[in-house]
Amino acid sequence: MIWPFKPNKRKQIARIEITGAIASETRKRVLKALKTVEEEHYPALLLRIDSPGGTVGDSQEIYDALQRIRHKGVKVIASFGNISASGGVYIGVGADHIVANPGTITGSIGVIIRGNNLERLLEKVGVSFKTIKSGPYKDILAFDRESTPEEMNILQQLIDTSYEQFVGTVAQGRNLPVETVKSFADGRIFTGQQALELGVVDRLGTEEDARRWLADLVDLDPDKVKCRTIEEKKPVLMRLLSGRSLSKRSRLATSLDWLEFELSTQGQPMWIYRP
Repeated sequence: MIWPFKPNKRKQIARIEITGAIASETRKRVLKALKTVEEEHYPALLLRIDSPGGTVGDSQEIYDALQRIRHKGVKVIASFGNISASGGVYIGVGADHIVANPGTITGSIGVIIRGNNLERLLEKVGVSFKTIKSGPYKDILAFDRESTPEEMNILQQLIDTSYEQFVGTVAQGRNLPVETVKSFADGRIFTGQQALELGVVDRLGTEEDARRWLADLVDLDPDKVKCRTIEEKKPVLMRLLSGRSLSKRSRLATSLDWLEFELSTQGQPMWIYRP
């Protein structure tokens, strides 16, 4: 029998997880989930972040989407998990409030772009490339040669511009002076306890603490309110594999995910921390 009455989403809290490196697939999934939050009229969103960061554009789009639902009246609290660094911080400051564990690894506010110079290796194996290009910088960060000083200057300007965007967003989101943010936005990482002292987070606590605080903000009973995780259904095989977090297969899958991320983002500016 189909129950004729739909649950009242205005009396529930939505929950979205952001885990792993942030790239295009994460962006698509999170934006779709945020649209669901808006369309189903949830009053509040618990955003659980356990991520080292990721690509600049994808992090910015998630942040902008958070701003939109907040402007429509949805209260948002971000809960930082084991690690919420770089792009994870950028997304987190889009929330009304942030809760972190005392030992959460966070920070790493900065920008990085990487390229590989395999010129000497290619010479040893006798491989060379012939490049036809429309302009002197079309093959910037080419892996078969050293970058020129002019190219390094272009890349540094790109990084500096992205960095200023990052710092400005953190300053605005956390209501801090830009110079204060710059005093610790040098790429360093810090704990949740240190983040509290710096003004990056509002409280120390668990995800459950964040949920209860959020319920209070929207006048719902923390002991009774339901918290619904909005996520795409995974195939049965993937669900079985994800439950075996300590298996060799799972560790291999994680390594392959990182390899795929590195290859797909090669040469892109990133807000990311990786130990």
